[in-house]
Amino acid sequence: MSQLQSAWAGEPELFADAEEKRVLYATLDSFKQYRRVAHHNTTHRRRQDFYALPSEEWKMLAAPPINFLSTLDQVDDAIDANADIAMLIHEAGLESFGLERETPNRSPDWHGCATSADLDKARSTLRQFYRDWSTAGASERQASYGPVVHDLAIAFAAVPDKGNVKVIVPGAGLGRLVFELCTQGYNVEGNEVSYHQLLASSWVLNQTERAEQYHIYPFAFDFSNTVSRADQLKQVRIPDVHPATALAYIEGASQTPATDRMNMIAADFAEFYSNSMRKGIFDAVATVFFLDTAPNVVRYIRAVHNCLKPGGIWANHGPLLWHWVDRSLSQKNDSSNHHSHEPVDQRPLSDQGRVELTVEEVLMLICEMGFQIESQEIRQPHEYDATSLPDISLGGKENAILLTLHELLGHWQHLDQAPDTRTRDILFLYFTNSRRYIHRPRLLCPEGLKSDVPLSRPSPDQRISNRRE
Repeated sequence: MSQLQSAWAGEPELFADAEEKRVLYATLDSFKQYRRVAHHNTTHRRRQDFYALPSEEWKMLAAPPINFLSTLDQVDDAIDANADIAMLIHEAGLESFGLERETPNRSPDWHGCATSADLDKARSTLRQFYRDWSTAGASERQASYGPVVHDLAIAFAAVPDKGNVKVIVPGAGLGRLVFELCTQGYNVEGNEVSYHQLLASSWVLNQTERAEQYHIYPFAFDFSNTVSRADQLKQVRIPDVHPATALAYIEGASQTPATDRMNMIAADFAEFYSNSMRKGIFDAVATVFFLDTAPNVVRYIRAVHNCLKPGGIWANHGPLLWHWVDRSLSQKNDSSNHHSHEPVDQRPLSDQGRVELTVEEVLMLICEMGFQIESQEIRQPHEYDATSLPDISLGGKENAILLTLHELLGHWQHLDQAPDTRTRDILFLYFTNSRRYIHRPRLLCPEGLKSDVPLSRPSPDQRISNRRE
């Protein structure tokens, strides 16, 4: 096990905030419920639908060469493998926060708190391990993170000790970009608001013991638009590299140990990094697939400007899909679904307003707010949507914007030499709690997810007994 363990500072403040505690509890519960809910929603329901077919038809599909029931058995096995990892993340999170485990005689406070949205996030978080922590996802990581890492290397090539270069990575996700930058010697701070991402990144970075220790099935749920069952049931091993071992053997890039050059802040980026305590402390800001998560991009740009040192570099890569637009419309369309208990007009984090801008408008806004664009490029989808599974893509089908910006009125006296004018832009986890800066709408726990009846996978005999003759 890694000698680097996550330390969650400020826990009393976290548990004093009822809504923050509810968000954490819902996250922990979603990983715990992963196995039960995935079996029920993915294979149990499909078996019911399958046996509802006319007898002659389901018997034909159950026999070779289709073997559909055998496929469902294999998907059950894949779900179990994924659920084993979900439980490890869950247990590591309980240990980090000093929370009690569930026992046959007692249900802890976090039990039954997960909403359907929380369960979806747990599933998508596990799938994300494919891109960020498997060998199979290397080409996609190179296409997404590579330009940023490359340009930072050019910008700070003349700095002998990269540990003197402070980089902030907003939207750090599972921590791979933070980790990659740390291996290059930089002093890196990751920022992430999602507890799903924070718990999962803490587990992979602090709890894994060797490379390729675990196997996961990222596409097990993909029954639609799938070329073959081999694609759907593709297994990948994670992590592709053992973080602790990789960082232990870094030499020359920095005189500062890797464990002292990595930390993760759990906070709303727009609010936390806009305050005076964070003013002018970073040499570079690296945003990858992050800008379009902002309901109000003005606040993101203002936060970047505030936390950069004069003359600092902002490297951005990613599309402008404006995530909250689709989510808001989906909530309104689903307003009649009372199972969710989520308010239709749930506004994310600290923002109550939204705006969607074009690429041209974002570039004009960035310049208006004190940046100089050093380089820009719009990449077509095929240039970065790289994956080893051409028919099952995790990447987007949208154009990606590659930007290199400098904050105006810069000086570089704190470094040995000014960086080049080009750039773009990744841990071990030391968690500090700053989520008190986050203001979330209060959500209720859906009663429908509090059942104590386990939905274990059926035995072969039970599956046959459900047949329609």
